[in-house]
Amino acid sequence: MAEKEKMKKIGDILLNNAMYIIIALAVVYITIMRPKFLGLSSIVNVLSLTAAKLPIALGIGGCIVLTGTDISAGRVVGLTACISASLLTTTFKVFPNMTSPAALPLVLLLVIGVGAAVGFVNGFSVAKFKLHPFIVTLSTQLIVYGIILIYLMNGVNNGQTLSGLTDGYRSFVTGALFTIGGVAVPKYVLYAVLLTALMWVIWNKTTFGKNMFAVGSNEEAANVSGVNVSRTIIMVFMLAGIMYGLTGFLDSARIASANANTGLNYECDAIAACVIGGVSFVGGIGRISGIVVGVLLLQIIFAGLTFLAVDPNLLYIIKGLIILTACAIDMRKYLVRK
Repeated sequence: MAEKEKMKKIGDILLNNAMYIIIALAVVYITIMRPKFLGLSSIVNVLSLTAAKLPIALGIGGCIVLTGTDISAGRVVGLTACISASLLTTTFKVFPNMTSPAALPLVLLLVIGVGAAVGFVNGFSVAKFKLHPFIVTLSTQLIVYGIILIYLMNGVNNGQTLSGLTDGYRSFVTGALFTIGGVAVPKYVLYAVLLTALMWVIWNKTTFGKNMFAVGSNEEAANVSGVNVSRTIIMVFMLAGIMYGLTGFLDSARIASANANTGLNYECDAIAACVIGGVSFVGGIGRISGIVVGVLLLQIIFAGLTFLAVDPNLLYIIKGLIILTACAIDMRKYLVRK
């Protein structure tokens, strides 16, 4: 009997950590097939990609803690990226009457405001109208995409890709933070670290963070305990929107352009990373460190598959399988606890 229980515990450990085991085995295989995968330039590239995708995952993680999600995230990134690119450019196709680029701090505040506004609409609809987050964010996803298309038709741009960004903007985001072994680490890695630290403080050291987990665990119990549930939900979605806005601001300069497809499917990667990192859809469970690990592991896999010259179209199938597997493992843990 004792041996049987021991084997069951081992089986549970293996199953509950299946995603980590699979990813570890994949990394070992990729390293054997392509030893340069562990080279300095490759490591810096993975860290840079992780930093680029981290803010949106940090934002969407809070929505998942509330037992919800936010599928409008990618389009909000696209909108704020287009706004940033249209105002911090030398061509002024969207606003032909402009004679000089806008002040960078003002643009940063503007995209934060835009992201917060979309987040407010999402949060208010969920909190006050009791609509499911999936339906609400599906609606705002379509609305925001329509706004992007209209925005890009403004002036003489005629829907074209926005480029020709100012050197100051690009340097602020992609300039070298420091160089290691001849490989430059971009500044946005530092910004991602600072945002991660800020979110960790918000989640773990503030009343708002405690309320968020309380609402995610049991909304009715939180309400009885004196938590303002509606305000908490709205603030979570607004904070998420701010993170999407910052992602768009950084992404536009990182890619050196923005168009209607910027941010497309970013929410898929973010949701996958959160679930891999232990943020549970059953609510009230999640850690910032887990989200960081999830984003890192996901970027390692995608970078490794690129090293192996895997068909890019296959990545969509792999992403879908990762989300499905991670959610299945998460639900199994929940059922075992029950």
